[in-house]
Amino acid sequence: MTTKTETLLQLWIEARTRFSNQIENIGPDDLQKKLGNAPNSIGFLIRHIGDVELLFAKNVFGDNTVKVSAQTVIDKKDTGEWTDLPALKNYVAESFEKLKTIVEKQTETDWETTITTKEFGSKTKAQAFGRIVSHTAYHAGQLAIIHKYGTI
Repeated sequence: MTTKTETLLQLWIEARTRFSNQIENIGPDDLQKKLGNAPNSIGFLIRHIGDVELLFAKNVFGDNTVKVSAQTVIDKKDTGEWTDLPALKNYVAESFEKLKTIVEKQTETDWETTITTKEFGSKTKAQAFGRIVSHTAYHAGQLAIIHKYGTI
């Protein structure tokens, strides 16, 4: 029988492929692409997804080993600095592993534990996990549109 942790982890990993599959087709020249007057570039969105995954590992699931300076969340806008493709790929690979590792440690009862964050208030861990699934998919859609239609 599949546990709640295994089910939720499979759901997140599958949903995250909407993002991770795109990374393979992005080149260094794509990182500064934006769509019209939209504020965020591809590079910013990649970094932002990693920032938020690390914040979830630390603040929602309590991984005290995570050290994160979520610059995209702090700045709240694209500063144009996210142009190093290998560094961005490494960052989101690390954020994926950190979040995956702490999620794998959750027990059945952990998912019903209520956590409170300033970003989205009080939620069970299961409800909060739904936010990271939808967050990544949302930005993956933006990334796909910018990659296809955006310009530098």
